[in-house]
Amino acid sequence: MSFKKLIYIFVVTLLMLSCSSTKFVGDDEYLLNNVDIVSQHDVSLAVKAQSYIRQHPNSKWFSLLKVPLYTYSLSGRDTTKWNNRLLRKIGEAPVIYSRQQAEMTRNNIENMMRNDGYLHATVDLEERVIDKKRKNVVFYLHERERYTVSAFSMESEDLEIANLILSDSASSLLHPDMPFCVDNLEAERRRITSLLKDKGYYKFTKDYITFVADTAYHSTKVDLKMIISKPIDGTSHKCYTINSVNYVSGAGMRVDANSLQGCDTLVWDEYKFLYNDELFLRPRTMVDKTYLEPGMIFSQNRVDRTYNSFAQLPAVRYTSLRMVEHPDSSLLDFYVMLERSKPRSVTFELEGTNTAGDLGAAASVTFSDKNLFRGSEMLSLRLFGAYEAISELSGYSRDSYYEYGAELSLRLFGGIFSSLVPAHDRLLKSSTIFSLKFNSQERPEFDRQVLSGAWSYQWSNSHKSSHSLDVLDINYIYVPWISDTFKKEYLDSISNRNSILKYNYENLLITKLGYSYSYNNSRSNDRNKRAAFAFRANVECSGNLLRGMNSLFGGHKNSDGQYTFMDIAYAQYVKGDIDFTTYVNIDERNSLVLHLGLGVAYPYGNSSVLPFEKRYFAGGANGMRGWTVRGLGPGSYKGEDRSIDFINQSGDLKFDWNIELRSHLFWKLHSALFVDAGNIWTIRSYKEQPGGQFDIKGFHKDIALSYGMGLRFELDLFVFRLDAGMKAVNPAYRGKERYPVLNPDFGRDFALHFAIGYPF
Repeated sequence: MSFKKLIYIFVVTLLMLSCSSTKFVGDDEYLLNNVDIVSQHDVSLAVKAQSYIRQHPNSKWFSLLKVPLYTYSLSGRDTTKWNNRLLRKIGEAPVIYSRQQAEMTRNNIENMMRNDGYLHATVDLEERVIDKKRKNVVFYLHERERYTVSAFSMESEDLEIANLILSDSASSLLHPDMPFCVDNLEAERRRITSLLKDKGYYKFTKDYITFVADTAYHSTKVDLKMIISKPIDGTSHKCYTINSVNYVSGAGMRVDANSLQGCDTLVWDEYKFLYNDELFLRPRTMVDKTYLEPGMIFSQNRVDRTYNSFAQLPAVRYTSLRMVEHPDSSLLDFYVMLERSKPRSVTFELEGTNTAGDLGAAASVTFSDKNLFRGSEMLSLRLFGAYEAISELSGYSRDSYYEYGAELSLRLFGGIFSSLVPAHDRLLKSSTIFSLKFNSQERPEFDRQVLSGAWSYQWSNSHKSSHSLDVLDINYIYVPWISDTFKKEYLDSISNRNSILKYNYENLLITKLGYSYSYNNSRSNDRNKRAAFAFRANVECSGNLLRGMNSLFGGHKNSDGQYTFMDIAYAQYVKGDIDFTTYVNIDERNSLVLHLGLGVAYPYGNSSVLPFEKRYFAGGANGMRGWTVRGLGPGSYKGEDRSIDFINQSGDLKFDWNIELRSHLFWKLHSALFVDAGNIWTIRSYKEQPGGQFDIKGFHKDIALSYGMGLRFELDLFVFRLDAGMKAVNPAYRGKERYPVLNPDFGRDFALHFAIGYPF
């Protein structure tokens, strides 16, 4: 069947389905076909009003097709039959237009506009009958004049409160000439309440803050007054101080006299610990995670930071914080209530692999101890192994690939020096990680072993950004065996010698120092927020310290002219990456995701080639999905020798641009339409990679394009993803083959990827 016939059948099917979309719409009912909001003066108001719509039309796949409605309409009226129940369950019932819901929407939008300063705004509702069964709805926004604040003042009988507010007036959200917006008034109430709660006013709430607005006749100017009220008994607001900090641990423990009677008690420094079985965390650990101390003024921010710091501990299953007020005083007893999590766990993972048609399997088992030294230290031991059958290799005694290894890591939450920092100055999150890893690879061409040791420090002082510093990362690469065939054909042969291969099949030492930063603002409670973004940057370098020592004290060079450390050549390079992703919510079911990734690495000094582990590759489930892993680039290079292409198809520069239109289909099934663009290049010219060098004038000719569709199965803990990609522009070819989008060949241009998690 030709491609044109498939398109024809698809279009006819959609037309038939659309005709039956009103199957379950009654005689006196209308299917809500579409809802529009029109604003002639302020488009942002129309966008904001979208969140106030009470009744939305049936959802669309990719904002185009009402497939869920069509699926529901395929069902019969007899709900005792399983197939009808199934179609209705995975489909979506028709949305019957409700005049009452439309009027409520109109009132909501009108109130929203008036709260935004358009005090005389109105909204008109128009119903448009499309046919006997369908109706469109349009809301017309009439803003009229917007009121502004001409003067702002504050009135408070509590001088202490007034002085605190005035001292922070630079942060105020209210000022003359601003729009008279109720949302801004509410935000100012929350800001002042947060300010006062951080200054000790434990019982202060925003209900004590009111506003009086005075408007003049025939004027759009507003005189605004903020009034701070006293408590109902007429006394001044109390500034509270922390009297004691107490820790309660054990199942079923509560802060009351009956629960705490008979429990074990430990007093350490100024802190009290109460428990009914054992104190599963060291006192020092609990104190380090607490941002309040006895004698300190109450601060809600420090309470929240304390909760977050305990929430990150693997040894803690549940955390609750309580304040107990002393009668007739301004003292508070602070209780930190902890429940222990399961101390040890074992997880097992199994996956299938498909690398350019070679099938294999990989498995791993991980043992974790969440409280190794009673300080919530996280010890993890991971054992892993993989197997893959390798085809189309001749002249080798092996036809399989084996990989196995182990990884041991220890994470110290709070860092090594956190106890030396006062509670109120500690970071929100910090941890130190030590790791040791061994990896062994046995291929038909060679055996390769890597021993790694690392010390890194991670920290964060907000929920949106985080930092990571690789203080020391040492990798020793050892190649104990190379096949005689491989060595003869690629390493020793004068006519076919490959410098990139030779460099990566010699013993090598990599000593890395790196820093990375990430920012993600997707955690927002703003109901009107339609977009979010994530940013990550990383920079690392290697070999500079060793090269500096060689320059100062001299050193031995090997036969290739490289300095060595303990008779092992070391790598010297610098590398930087940035990654940017933005998410735009189109509606409840559809979103647009844009991703940009850039990377560059430069070998210098003791290295003329980047180590294999640090080179970029293109293709695979998280990049150019029209190509298999390491199937693209560098530049216009075309791999033809499977024995070495996994090395040659790598580079020093990388560019990735991706766009995905994601849509919720039904239940836990989601889908995406995507377009990918990008490639990799080398900085220097290598004869083994013809066409692979980056050229500022002509690099655009090497940009590859692919397109496709993916399915995602979203569970609570995992997202299983299946992406089918097709090549659109292939820079490795010339002529018609360069543009497979015009002449697609599924055997040549199709790639299927299975992965866990989203690509970006």
